Amino acid sequence: MKKILILGAGLSSSSLIKYLLDHSTEHNWKVRVGDMSLDIAKKKIDNHENGEALEFNVFNEQQRIEEIKNTDVVISMLPARFHHLVAEKCIEFGKHMVTASYVSPEVKSLDKEAKEKGLLLLNEIGVDPGIDHMSAMKVIDEIKAKGGEMVAFKSSTGGLVAPEYDNNPWNYKFTWNPRNVVVAGQSVAQYIDHGKYKFVPYHQLFRRIEKLSILDVGEFEMYPNRDSLSYRKTYGLEDIPTLLRGTLRRPGYSKAWNVFVQLGVTDDSFVIENSEDLTYRDFINLFLPYNTKDSIEQKLCDYVGIDIESEMMSRLKWLGIFEENKIGLANATPAQILQKLLEEKWALGPEDKDMIAMQHQFDYKLNGKTKRILSSLVVRGKDQVHTAMSITVGIPVAIATKLFLTGVIKKAGVIVPTMKDVYEPVLNELEEYGIVFIEEEMDLD
Repeated sequence: MKKILILGAGLSSSSLIKYLLDHSTEHNWKVRVGDMSLDIAKKKIDNHENGEALEFNVFNEQQRIEEIKNTDVVISMLPARFHHLVAEKCIEFGKHMVTASYVSPEVKSLDKEAKEKGLLLLNEIGVDPGIDHMSAMKVIDEIKAKGGEMVAFKSSTGGLVAPEYDNNPWNYKFTWNPRNVVVAGQSVAQYIDHGKYKFVPYHQLFRRIEKLSILDVGEFEMYPNRDSLSYRKTYGLEDIPTLLRGTLRRPGYSKAWNVFVQLGVTDDSFVIENSEDLTYRDFINLFLPYNTKDSIEQKLCDYVGIDIESEMMSRLKWLGIFEENKIGLANATPAQILQKLLEEKWALGPEDKDMIAMQHQFDYKLNGKTKRILSSLVVRGKDQVHTAMSITVGIPVAIATKLFLTGVIKKAGVIVPTMKDVYEPVLNELEEYGIVFIEEEMDLD
């Protein structure tokens, strides 16, 4: 019997756990699920005969050692900063590891030893990163196979509320970790555009947007991700003139969010003393110039250069940032205070469903002509447990784990799923879960 250890039973793990348990009898697997909350782990197992729940603390080194020693493959769904703690023990005790997160420098440093020991450390096999890599490489490889030369590649993904449940002025609700949304983009974004390097500092990031349309779900805007340049090597596009990866939001979001960036209320580097006694109105006023003549609303408008009657101001008022409600969060950073407010206003309702939208743009030259392929994906969540985010993060992880344990994927070392013998079987099975890209091709000249 093969043993699978899943560390982390949060929302993104729901579909992953169900998939592996659904296939456990057929493949003779034991699926152990560890989480800080034993109750959450038990709930995800749902009394399945091949499942087992345990309370797991990643900081307990002895527990980490014992659990990893007694399994065949570890799936780490822990916060990304903890993956190296798991990976190091996997290498030490000869175990394989799969994760949806980006390859960290600490994990990357284990590549040589993993190869020497014949161990697989598969990373970036979720949605973004993950499905984006696999679907992009499929088209890039097809273009190259017919003799085409890539001249531009743009890729963007967004986790959003499904259109039929989109009922707030921000056209956004939290579908994944709220903290990641609040502190998104807090480093320089870098990409290449027509052969020229572009660097966008955080205070300009939400001004540098592009607009696009995706299938039947409408209009979006995209702001650049942190580092697009490294993906030239990842995708085998070292000489491409244009490469940009970004995040999708609905039109108007970035301009309004930029108000928070300009104010400084997304800062997570310092603590506001006695923050629990402040109101949200007090909080906003902390970041505005001293002025007893004008209202806080007017001061904010003057400071960031917007009209008090504007749609953007309506969005800000709707959030409640000018209200006299107490924060009730002790010694919090500005980002934590903003997150607390947003969690109240941007929460998915009991009947709401989320949506993942993704689009790749491939521009290439073939036989003297320039062509474009748009490859688009829309996935809607099933319910509050098996959300679009849970499905698109967890199912690729689960499929890849199954394919490895059954001998279809035969790799060693620290890898991402950009090789055909990895992405092809995963993409083929993902189609059974409604994860299907729609491709449209057009001539540009």
